Amino acid sequence: MYNRIIRNDIVKSKAITLTTIIFVAASAMLVSLAAILIVNLSGALDTLMKQAKTPHFMQMHSGEIDNARLTSFAKQNNNVDDFQVIEFLNMDGAQIILGDGSLASSVQDNGFSTQSEKFDYLLDLDGNIINVTDGELYVPISYMRDKTTKVGDKAIISGKEFTVAGFLRDSQMNSTLSASKRFLVSKDDYTKIRKLGSTEYLIEFRLKDLSALGAFETAYASAGLEANGPTVTYRLFKTMNALSDGMMIAVLLLVSGLVVAIAFMCIRFTLLAKIEDDYREIGVMKAIGLRVSDIKKIYLAKYAAIAAVGSILGFALSIMFKGMLLENIRLYMGESENSFVAFIFGIIGIILVFLAIIAYVSGVLRRFRKISAAEAIRFGISQEKNAGSKLFCLSKNRLLPTNMFLGIKDVLARKRLYATMLAVLVISAFIIIVPQNLYNTISSKSFIQYMGVGNYDMRIDIQQADNITEKAADIIKMLNSDSTISKYAVLTTKTFKAKKEDGSEENIKVELGDHSIFPIEYSGGRAPSTESEIALSALNANELSKKIGDVITLVIEGKEKNLRISGIYSDITNGGKTAKAVFTDNSADIMWSIICAKLSDKSLVNERTSEYADRFVFAKISDIDEFVTQTFGSIINSVKKASSAAIAVALIITVLVTLLFMKMLIARDKYSIAVMKAFGFTNSDIKTQYVSRSVFVLIVGIVLGTLLANTLGEMLAGAVISSFGASTFKFAVNPLSAYLFSPLMMIGSVLIATIIGTSGAGQIKISENIKE
Repeated sequence: MYNRIIRNDIVKSKAITLTTIIFVAASAMLVSLAAILIVNLSGALDTLMKQAKTPHFMQMHSGEIDNARLTSFAKQNNNVDDFQVIEFLNMDGAQIILGDGSLASSVQDNGFSTQSEKFDYLLDLDGNIINVTDGELYVPISYMRDKTTKVGDKAIISGKEFTVAGFLRDSQMNSTLSASKRFLVSKDDYTKIRKLGSTEYLIEFRLKDLSALGAFETAYASAGLEANGPTVTYRLFKTMNALSDGMMIAVLLLVSGLVVAIAFMCIRFTLLAKIEDDYREIGVMKAIGLRVSDIKKIYLAKYAAIAAVGSILGFALSIMFKGMLLENIRLYMGESENSFVAFIFGIIGIILVFLAIIAYVSGVLRRFRKISAAEAIRFGISQEKNAGSKLFCLSKNRLLPTNMFLGIKDVLARKRLYATMLAVLVISAFIIIVPQNLYNTISSKSFIQYMGVGNYDMRIDIQQADNITEKAADIIKMLNSDSTISKYAVLTTKTFKAKKEDGSEENIKVELGDHSIFPIEYSGGRAPSTESEIALSALNANELSKKIGDVITLVIEGKEKNLRISGIYSDITNGGKTAKAVFTDNSADIMWSIICAKLSDKSLVNERTSEYADRFVFAKISDIDEFVTQTFGSIINSVKKASSAAIAVALIITVLVTLLFMKMLIARDKYSIAVMKAFGFTNSDIKTQYVSRSVFVLIVGIVLGTLLANTLGEMLAGAVISSFGASTFKFAVNPLSAYLFSPLMMIGSVLIATIIGTSGAGQIKISENIKE
């Protein structure tokens, strides 16, 4: 019996059934995709780091190195499982020619290494440890992704010719957020080019117990070992590798949750519309003695069938689209060992959506208990009490045209009815605006201020060089004579020892200079302004258990100096563990120096960058816009794709929901429409009233959606961005996009859907719908 009823009902209402299936399928697909992507990302990342044997602790170091002392420390520390020192040959990008182009414009520290012997292996695209032969060059995978070169290309490294034999996965330096990129050459070739660049050392440790990493870092610092460079740990390697795809998955999770909520509302729409159509039949069934539970089963069976079909279709679509979304994960990390587990989690997600729909439908159908059999048989529609309608009298209206006034009056008189449509439009506006704002924020130049980098036009890095102070002075002399430079700042980084609460010491990298010239965003407090103040990065503050106002003790020139913490900021540079201060020091060696400059005419940035790069070959000169693009490029692209998809999904939802809502209204308002026709209202008048209702609800929805997007949406996006290490966050809103184009797209969608949805109002006959 149920099969026959379901079949007949579907044939009778094909459009509504199809629309409902589409919503269920979309919800199931997004939930399944999110589950599949999360499990695959986690599995692929774990696989990559196991295959590569990623170091748990890595200290980069420039300058002299004492291998014997490091080896002795490793042997004496009981937590060390393995230890090695790898050479990393830094080379100017202009000396690296791949195919037809050079890496002169690369903001990365490009260097060369040989294959590791113990751990930290460089892998090919099949996950195998690369065995490189003489004359071969393996290139970081990022240069394959941006089509800089391809297999078989000729490569010239400082005049020596190589052949690009393949691309490598580097568990340390895969991510664009990593400041360095490793090329792989054979030992013989490395020996030949060793004198053509500056050597940096990667001091690496694998620990027996990763949970004791903090204690190991303290022990390393206390031993006074080599530390002239950034310190990076296993957790940070993992975070950087996961960020690009993790951002896309985070946006997908947000959208999928909202679409599921909308799907429930749409099911409510279709169900209420169906109940209105069947109102008299329901009354008859109650009158002949059918129990409410029996009537519920008829409707529940139909929606169970719809939910099953939609869920299966959604799962099929998730399997179809997962390959495209997993492409980046597979390229950078390889296949996940959890593929089957991801498949199971995808199915679990589908089952949860199905069960939630059934439970929700069952809850909505409880309203059968309130239906009066006599009233249903007599009127054929529910009799609503329009509470508050007396407050809005047409006779008192002086501002709006009659039809527009009647439309708005209906919305205000039946608030509960329109609340569901309003909620859907608010969520749709939220879905459109939040990913857009997130994309605009991370692609804007000002975003770097949340990541520990000031807002300037040109960046000059001096590192892995002798006489850094003298070389910086030469650049400053040119800056002073350059009329296009409006202002500049010189920041030098040195390593000091910081006293911890337990009396142990930890190395801390402090950036000295005037931090007010190109300020960054602080999550709390402010930049240091006196010599007795210091600002800490969020990672350092957590590591040292410090907050604003606390005192930290540094050992400077052999003496202890107490500094009060003036602010805490986020930082992605140099392993994220940095500090900023303004005191002067002549004792510690300069690790590196950064000169930041702002130009009076931004159109000259490229020209000046090239000019300074040609003159000062020992420095890395970067256009800050290019720095942002190369550093955050993959993350920006991921969020852009998610943002575009979210806009498309929201607009489709808006059209379908409006169509369904208008159909439900027409079904409910047959009697009212017939009465208006009897009074002489034309079809055009009635359509204008419904358009007025839709537009009024839409305007309120857009306003509320925009407010939520810029408050709750900013909080949600901030939680995602905090995974970068940014502990403070504010949206950079594009007013044209957020406040003009997005609302116009929604208004156009709603108007079209309303006009189509109300076309049935003209077919309502007075004689058939006016009853006693």
